[in-house]
Amino acid sequence: MTSERIERLLAEMTPAEKLGQLQIVFRPRPDDAAQLVREGLGSVFWPPSAAKTNELQRVAVEETRLGIPLLVGLDVIHGQRTIAPVPLAQAASFDPALVEELAALAAAEARSGGVNWTFSPMVDVSRDPRWGRVVEGFGEDVHLTSVMGRAMVRGYQGGDLAAPTSIAATAKHFVAYGQPEGGRDYNSVDVSGHRLRNVYLEPFRAVVDEGVASVMASFNTVGGVPMHVNRGLLTDMLKTEWGFEGVVVGDAEGVRNLLAHRVAESLTDAVARSFEAGLDIEMGGTPGEVAEAALAQIEPARIDDAVRRVLAVKEALGLFEYPFVAEDEERTEPTADSRRLVRRAAARSSVLLKSEGTLPLRGRGRVLLTGPYAESPDLLGAWTQFFAAGAQSVAAEARGRGLDVTAVPGVDFFAGSDADIESAASAARESDVVVVLVGEPSALSGEAASRSDLRLPGRQEELIHAIAETGTPFIVVLVTGRPLVVADWIEAAPTVVVAWHGGTEAAAAIVDLLVGDEEPAGRLPMSWPRSVGQIPIDYAHENTGRPATVGGTLTTEVADVGLHGPDNLQEKFTSKYLDLELGPQFAFGHGSGYASFRHGEPRVSAAELTQGEAVTLSIDVTNVSDLPGDEVVQVYVEDLVASTAPPVRRLAAFERRAIAPGETATLSFEIGDEQLGFWLDGRFTVEPGAFVLHVGPTLDRAQPVALTVRAR
Repeated sequence: MTSERIERLLAEMTPAEKLGQLQIVFRPRPDDAAQLVREGLGSVFWPPSAAKTNELQRVAVEETRLGIPLLVGLDVIHGQRTIAPVPLAQAASFDPALVEELAALAAAEARSGGVNWTFSPMVDVSRDPRWGRVVEGFGEDVHLTSVMGRAMVRGYQGGDLAAPTSIAATAKHFVAYGQPEGGRDYNSVDVSGHRLRNVYLEPFRAVVDEGVASVMASFNTVGGVPMHVNRGLLTDMLKTEWGFEGVVVGDAEGVRNLLAHRVAESLTDAVARSFEAGLDIEMGGTPGEVAEAALAQIEPARIDDAVRRVLAVKEALGLFEYPFVAEDEERTEPTADSRRLVRRAAARSSVLLKSEGTLPLRGRGRVLLTGPYAESPDLLGAWTQFFAAGAQSVAAEARGRGLDVTAVPGVDFFAGSDADIESAASAARESDVVVVLVGEPSALSGEAASRSDLRLPGRQEELIHAIAETGTPFIVVLVTGRPLVVADWIEAAPTVVVAWHGGTEAAAAIVDLLVGDEEPAGRLPMSWPRSVGQIPIDYAHENTGRPATVGGTLTTEVADVGLHGPDNLQEKFTSKYLDLELGPQFAFGHGSGYASFRHGEPRVSAAELTQGEAVTLSIDVTNVSDLPGDEVVQVYVEDLVASTAPPVRRLAAFERRAIAPGETATLSFEIGDEQLGFWLDGRFTVEPGAFVLHVGPTLDRAQPVALTVRAR
């Protein structure tokens, strides 16, 4: 139901005024922007300041015939002024309440400056770390992405979009953009209807259910149809089947890209087909005469529907009543509270890949910091704006806290000499412990940042080996926006922490982790491959008809025996690589912390349930160390027999819980249709049969519990 105001405005609008509401133009000069608004443009990118935004809103409200306020959009991806960890890192926290809090902070800072619409969250499930935009999303898992996407929408939009701390969220990129062929950005996607429903669409369905205000169409094709003209998905599924009442916005130049896709004869044709398919706002701006010609080809009812949707978002944001923001209340710098929040988030997002007791560093004496991130402040990550608060280096932070540190980078991100590496090794010999800070610079992840080689760039791996050869105890801290291939050096490193690109307070959080003020108790939101050739290597794969039990069988012995060794015959014809061990280097959900925990035997309230019912799964977890710590309990479902080949496991529930030394906590999870079912032929179904629930701190340390579902 739309309001009387919207219907009144719609009745009064000319075709040109309607057209203006359906466009957002890329960052024109201020004078040009004002003129475009006078001519009826309904959405703009942030100018960027409260004062400049108010100027444009004043033009819209006071200098146009109908006085319709503006949507003011911006890519607020992981912060506005105070930068939080990148979204992939936030997913590693396994803490949706924290993600919601971070989004609320970003929304409050952005709205104070006049931004009322963000192009976030990205809920693309991605299982290919070559794709640079994995940094913007929540990883490879459907459930984790859905939960974190919901949390971010709640944080941005709050309980009332009209509140001065809320902004309209945009779920992107609809749909399957996260699985481009070859991991190459903007590339084609060819995916079955079964996988589309059960993997790529599910997080979007979740955020639509959460009330997300807008959805962004993706650049890619799905089954040969570019998403900007995919009526079956934009209209039939999103708007009709799911009942989405918000705005569908195109991605940057996505309509114009239809010419390069070779599915439109002209820009006029591209615009007309996009809006007929279900687009409501075109991003990029189309020349007036082209847009008007396209408008004439579109059913008037479709145009009116798009305009209603745009006006409804503006109304929900309270813009008709309060189009301006208080310029003297714009948040232009981080506060002490905002810094504390993102610092805590950066620590909670960090993951302990492996540990041989080197951490924490309490009382370790002389500490050498080496690697490019010893002195580099490039810790914010991709998708941060020029006006965001910067970070300081780890060396500066450590010195400021009185630690006995020396910084000898040894190499930079892409280069380094033998002499520089030797100088770092020499300094290591004179130190009590070494922290090797290596990784990708922020520019290597994000949009248009696909990589074919996921090893550490430059000579960073050589630096790790040189430090290892000194015999001095050392820790590797990885700063990255994606999973990396670490196989060439991981065995040489006793302790490895993934700190990601952690935002404004990343350096402080890293030092907190090193000295033990915080613990790296997150879990991996994406599997880390042994080799690029393994990709995709997600945990929720199908079993195949010939599952392997061992890999890496390309040895002299096996090669000599060939097919003539009966003991090897059965294993030879299985799904594996001859030259690589089975599985990833580190699987989804991998991680631990400084504290140690004992898990009791999991139990269910009933071993059988009928379709439509639910049982409670419980497990006791005891902190058996003398350190307080967080444990993450993960619940995976295994469907033993189904009408379509099921994934070997799929995450169904999780909880991160702080547990004091000696304390036993009981964690409980409801298991029912939502956790056990899947999409089949367009319907969500729970099939009768045998299931196994796997419960534990990681997938490889989970305990099984049998469960049977009976037909209703």
